[in-house]
Amino acid sequence: VGMSDTYKLTYFNLMGRAEPIRLLFAQAGVAFEDQRIDRADWPAMKSQMPYAQLPVLEVNGQKLSQSRAIERFLAKKFDLAGKDDWEQAKVDEMVMGVEDLLVKLQPWFNEKSEAKKIEIFRTLVDEEIVPFLTRYERFLEASGTGFFVGNAITLADISLFHIFWFFNKLLPGSLRKYAGLTAFQARMNGQERLKEWIDNRPKTEA
Repeated sequence: VGMSDTYKLTYFNLMGRAEPIRLLFAQAGVAFEDQRIDRADWPAMKSQMPYAQLPVLEVNGQKLSQSRAIERFLAKKFDLAGKDDWEQAKVDEMVMGVEDLLVKLQPWFNEKSEAKKIEIFRTLVDEEIVPFLTRYERFLEASGTGFFVGNAITLADISLFHIFWFFNKLLPGSLRKYAGLTAFQARMNGQERLKEWIDNRPKTEA
């Protein structure tokens, strides 16, 4: 896999599971084809996908599935995976923490009833989201570099930047109590390549 690799990312016209992958490409300054498919076209494509799910990344025509595997593969290629084995393990740990939270949020995502959704969300905020933010504020403080792992941007920062962005959208001002996380978001928002991607990406609800 050399410099002339071609990348095609297939997902729905959403941020969802694909956005951290797109942010990795943006941060690395690497071009990729951002194929966004219509929900209506998905049933016909499903059987062609290794796990019958998206996102799928094609690298020179070869398919890679599972969003976390795709993120890790690209992070390594783009030097955003951590400098050594320990840093890479810590990056994985931080991302797995995000994954745990997303699993806990799933019932809320899936709930159709608005009233029930609000009820579920209130509980999630108290029992999952606030502890998550408190924990990651501590991690950032302990790191002391302004980044979650080591002293440069890694996949951990990109993954967390996206989830905090999402929380801010769901719960405007939710990071205000966390000085470290607020400063972190501002620093990441100021990264030229990320900012350019965010300013120009398709505007979607989720």
